[in-house]
Amino acid sequence: MKISIIIPTYNEEEFLPDLLKSIKRQDFKDLEVIIADANSTDKTVEIAKSYMCKVVPGGLPAVGRNNGAKVAKGEILLFLDADSVLTNNYITSTIEEFELHNLGIAITQIVPLEKGFINEISHEIANYLTKQISHIKPHGAGCYGMITYKSLHEKVNGFDESLDFGEDTDYIERIAKISRFKVLENPRLLISTRRLEEEGLKEITLKYAKSTAKQLVGQKVTLEELGYSFGHGSSKKNRILYSLCGEGLGHAIRSGVVIEYLINEGYDLIVFASDRAYDYLNSKFDNIYYIGGFNTVYENNSVRNRKTFVYNMKDVPSDLKNNMTKMFNLAHKFKPDVIVSDFEFYSNLLSHILRIPLISIDNMHVLTEAKYSTPNKYAKDRLFSESVVHAFIQNAKKTLIYSYFFPPLKNTENTRYVYPILRDKIYQLKPTDGDYILVYQTSTSNNELIELLKKNPQQNFIVYGFHVDKKEDNVLFRSFSEDLLYKDFKDAKCVITNGGFSFITEALQLGKPILSIPVKKQFEQILNAIYLDKLGYGEHHSKINQAILDNFIEKIPVYKKNISEKYVKPKNNNETLNILKETIEEVINN
Repeated sequence: MKISIIIPTYNEEEFLPDLLKSIKRQDFKDLEVIIADANSTDKTVEIAKSYMCKVVPGGLPAVGRNNGAKVAKGEILLFLDADSVLTNNYITSTIEEFELHNLGIAITQIVPLEKGFINEISHEIANYLTKQISHIKPHGAGCYGMITYKSLHEKVNGFDESLDFGEDTDYIERIAKISRFKVLENPRLLISTRRLEEEGLKEITLKYAKSTAKQLVGQKVTLEELGYSFGHGSSKKNRILYSLCGEGLGHAIRSGVVIEYLINEGYDLIVFASDRAYDYLNSKFDNIYYIGGFNTVYENNSVRNRKTFVYNMKDVPSDLKNNMTKMFNLAHKFKPDVIVSDFEFYSNLLSHILRIPLISIDNMHVLTEAKYSTPNKYAKDRLFSESVVHAFIQNAKKTLIYSYFFPPLKNTENTRYVYPILRDKIYQLKPTDGDYILVYQTSTSNNELIELLKKNPQQNFIVYGFHVDKKEDNVLFRSFSEDLLYKDFKDAKCVITNGGFSFITEALQLGKPILSIPVKKQFEQILNAIYLDKLGYGEHHSKINQAILDNFIEKIPVYKKNISEKYVKPKNNNETLNILKETIEEVINN
């Protein structure tokens, strides 16, 4: 037999039929097709058998290719990816040029299956760069199609199965040392642009540049470094699609802790976030994807519901299409076992469309899942906020609620409280009582507060949330910096903030009394402040004046004592993270 075509697969029922049809259409017939399957859970194996392919066990690409080569009867091996398609006369053209130049190993060039200027020009650039780099050092990738002799494959002991990325380039380099390598000029291989569509041209280009630069100097590259998760392997990792609200940094900061924990526990993750949450997480992790999100309009420290509605509605049609397309395509490839949402709207829709179980973990659901009473003056705000929470998340399999107050729950079977997630650095701080008050705002519209602070020259204030670095009299403004905020937090004698959940819980962990002026009409913040006052950890006011400020400062010792005696301070995040893991496993296994 002349040639054996070896194709590693994992859940390729969507793409494999087109490749097998294209092989069947070839004029060249002296061949066999071997599918090395990594325990696919879809119809991949069934499709392969229907085309009379040999099927052998697979794994990561190196494992699958080696297993295919072991049973191959052809003198020539052609390695292809499952999402490629052969152009007319591809096999004949490839063999003729391969033998004409007396080569030992070669790759072909690629063209996109999906037409369009960006697709076509990006693939031509990829071809050009691959040819140029090959003059410096033999280089290539499995997606280009690799052809070699079985005798040479055996002489170098096949692909290095210890490599989870770059095994193809390593293979090419080792065979090229004992033979000749070339990028073939004539044959063209059609390849899917699914990764380009999922990750974007910029992301793909950066990853390609990073991997190529390392490989050229002889360094190995791993999947983890590049943020790839191909899902091959005989022992399947559970996969989580994690999505979070992007407004403010509270969701992002605690999600950073959760994401790091889940990765360390061996889960595969892809993460969706908008706005500042995306920027924060993308600087720390791979596999973070941007989506458009909802934003609240604030004026004079108050939510403007009508303007918020108008502002978000103008973007909803495009966000809905773009977000759902991106999330659907990535989820279709990634095949998550569960979706975990920290109050993110589009992941809820995706859960219903794909019928993937959803776990909700946030602080917002105390509004809808708990029994509590509040003054009648907040009834309208409460109704509106509860409606938003109901609209964002429906029919979660399990609901975990971060909280520092614990009113009775309506349903304890599927809902439970967990302690707030805090940054590890907060647990490590050793707080002292300095001579300044820390002021933290998530809205830049509370100008009345700043004017009041300036009227108290006997007090020093450090203010975050206005996104500037400047000093005005006794008020020092800082733009956000985690390291500076830790220091300022640690040594503050108390804090003034709105009703943001994350900052309040970090302040309580550090034993800092809190003067809370929640954003008007934002009922979640109002409820946080009500319970803060009720528990004796600080004060709740709808606005601030000199008398309120003086009274609060006078009572700082009382509030510090209450926090010290009544507030439960976990030593770390372990309990909450373990509960989350148990919940994930329960949902997946049921």
